[in-house]
Amino acid sequence: MTDELRLGVIGLSPGNGHPYSWSAIFNGYEPAAMEACGFPVVPRYLEQQRFPDDAIAGARVTHVWTQDVAISRHVAKAACVEHVVDRCNDLIGKVDAVLLARDDADTHLTFARPFLEAGVPIYVDKPLALSRADAETLVGLQRFPGQLFSCSALRYAPELRLTLAQRETVGPLRSIAATVPKDWDKYSVHVIEPLLQLLPDRGAVVRNQRWSVADRVTLQVEFASGVEAQISTLGSAGAPLGLRVFGAAGWCDLQFADTFRAFRAALQDFVDGVRARDVRIAPAAMLEVVDMIELGRLA
Repeated sequence: MTDELRLGVIGLSPGNGHPYSWSAIFNGYEPAAMEACGFPVVPRYLEQQRFPDDAIAGARVTHVWTQDVAISRHVAKAACVEHVVDRCNDLIGKVDAVLLARDDADTHLTFARPFLEAGVPIYVDKPLALSRADAETLVGLQRFPGQLFSCSALRYAPELRLTLAQRETVGPLRSIAATVPKDWDKYSVHVIEPLLQLLPDRGAVVRNQRWSVADRVTLQVEFASGVEAQISTLGSAGAPLGLRVFGAAGWCDLQFADTFRAFRAALQDFVDGVRARDVRIAPAAMLEVVDMIELGRLA
């Protein structure tokens, strides 16, 4: 492994600009090319940062592959990536770790398997899988503990955690109501992960109910601790991405606000884990998130 970690990025899935944004968080970016990336929010939050000061040090995205060489070349131009490879598996031997920056979970096993089998650390974009069976297969392919890293970056968003003052105001937690726009399969994970982190002593799910109306899905669960949670993806309706936390003494709202900071923190933890060769997110935690996603998919 070189002093500067060499990363390869794999993309692109519909509606997901992570190959552009994640690469830029390491490399910086070329503003004119990034404007044409097709994801208007990406250049808007990148331009609010100071590069190279806000880039992740000690690692660089050096190689990119997507299913379309024209897209690959544009990602490379926009995010200052030196090399475009012809085949996905060409990244093996050229990079120290891989960013699988696609959120179409049904492709994750296909794309991740060769790297897991080759012993290459890999960050799999959320959601890791849509079923526990697929998630267990991915976890089981690891050649060493911590090789597989997968999460929603909102796991790292400080604005979705309770401050000490908020904990004192709310008191012991009784219920959490979480909302997120768009569809269940890709977006419920964004509130499931921070919700679970707010409830470290929750125990297992002992009761659950799911219902849907048009493109909106709600999952209600009760944990062994007695705390209840309701998770809603609101489809095409306007909705905040956040959690309303209810306790014995009061309540408060936690609203997601800083995309760049969350992405940067998640990517930093991944590369720190690659260097330390340790476990940053336990397999049991990744599997529990997938279990919650799967509960919300059942009719």
